[in-house]
Amino acid sequence: AGAGGAALGRAALAAPLVLLYYGFSIGITFYNKWLMKSFPFPLLVTLLHLLLIFALAALARALARCHSGRPRAALSWADCLRRAAPAALSTSLDIGLSNWSFLYVTVSLYTMTKSSAILFILLFSLLFKLEEMRVTLLLVVLLIAGGLFMFTYKSTQFNAQGFVLVLCASFLGGIRWTLTQILMQKAELGLQNPIDIMFHLQPLMFLGLFPLFAVFEGLPLSISEKLFRFHEAGMLFSLVGKLFLGGILAFGLGFSEFLLVSRTSSLTLSIAGIFKEICILFLATHLLGDRLSLLNWLGFAVCLSGISLHVVLKAMNSKGDKALEPHKEASSDPDLELLLRHPEHGEEEEEVVETPQQH
Repeated sequence: AGAGGAALGRAALAAPLVLLYYGFSIGITFYNKWLMKSFPFPLLVTLLHLLLIFALAALARALARCHSGRPRAALSWADCLRRAAPAALSTSLDIGLSNWSFLYVTVSLYTMTKSSAILFILLFSLLFKLEEMRVTLLLVVLLIAGGLFMFTYKSTQFNAQGFVLVLCASFLGGIRWTLTQILMQKAELGLQNPIDIMFHLQPLMFLGLFPLFAVFEGLPLSISEKLFRFHEAGMLFSLVGKLFLGGILAFGLGFSEFLLVSRTSSLTLSIAGIFKEICILFLATHLLGDRLSLLNWLGFAVCLSGISLHVVLKAMNSKGDKALEPHKEASSDPDLELLLRHPEHGEEEEEVVETPQQH
């Protein structure tokens, strides 16, 4: 009873963060589809969002430093390139290719294909020993992935180019969140705080994505009336406002994602995101007119059964995880306090944070 109560307490504390993540994620999905209709330069949009996220993260770090009077974690360029570059590159390509795909695919097809990221995350989590190989875990993944496939089967128009872009983004997403979890568990880097890791990753992400932008969008953008050859100042200000809104959504999404993955694991984040994806599909049917068959709704039920099985398994394993709980609590400050965390605090916990979390 005590373990069950503790689990319910943790779930109640995590629920606002999950809802925050849902709000930003659902909002930016429909925002990207809406923006691509009027401004078909997804890589430029991504680069501008990265710059805005960097500025917001720098501002948050400055405010936290003024509030606490303590210096924030700071990595040299050498450390960034050696330790953080793989995570930054995979993240930038994941986001860039995802935004690019909105030029070709519907929200439903995007969501269905993007859900395959959980399979890649499972693969890389097992390779990096962040997750234990269990038959029940594979069953959960198969139920969720199979349910999502059935839920979207023949409910969207298929576009091969867009499908390949989303599939590549899903593969990179598996690498992205696995490397991000490893990076945040390295206590000697002092990057357990989501603001600090966003601050350090954005410049590397910008550098990693810029060559792709230069090759595919540089020339079309230079001759486009959307930016450099605009005729009305009002049109330009409207575009800047749209891009700024996207940057705010992207910052909020990145912040909420990093909070979730730092408190759980990359696989748990993806499974929690399944319900969010179902919400997106539900909204797409009402807002964008997608039609779903009986088979699609059956897939919805299968997906929910996979999520329910995961919840049951987590509850059954809570007793076994109880012995590890003091270590986990010691390495996880409350979320609001996490923003003001003293970088030296993590050095004392290096041994516990280095140990991969098992879920």
